[in-house]
Amino acid sequence: MSATNDNGTECRTPPDDLQGLARLALEVARVWYAGRSPVAPGTVGSAVAALLAPWLFLPLSFGWRVAALLVVFCAGAWAAGRAARLLGRCDPGSVVIDEVAGQWTAMLPFATLSPLGVLAAFVLFRVFDILKPGPVGASESWFEGGPGIMIDDVVAGVCAAAVLAVLSWLGLPV
Repeated sequence: MSATNDNGTECRTPPDDLQGLARLALEVARVWYAGRSPVAPGTVGSAVAALLAPWLFLPLSFGWRVAALLVVFCAGAWAAGRAARLLGRCDPGSVVIDEVAGQWTAMLPFATLSPLGVLAAFVLFRVFDILKPGPVGASESWFEGGPGIMIDDVVAGVCAAAVLAVLSWLGLPV
């Protein structure tokens, strides 16, 4: 199963009676209700990550932010891979844990961000994630399964962080 982007309708709906690890994987992959948005679930997942970052991510020291991202990536790769199998898609649109990893990667280098900085990180990440220029698009074929679902968003986050760092270096308020 390749991790190419295939965000069309999901092939099958998982049964409502999913239990245990299957239910947990699906809920984590969807970031609970964010991935169930009928419109732009990826943008909704990114917005949830951006809104939570000032309380859950940015207050951490740099080392703890890196650790948090590693946990999100590893848990997300497991959950996204399992959800993809349950939903019968390579990269289901309702799987948005990759957006959390990418959005927080965009914010990783910054000890603090103003509300405008959080908004800029959100917009830049979405632009790179949607357009998939250069290495972002290329990264979709680096891994299969869950890691493949996650990696392009992390690369998009790195690109967004680089642009945000340049904006900060130029003296713009972030």
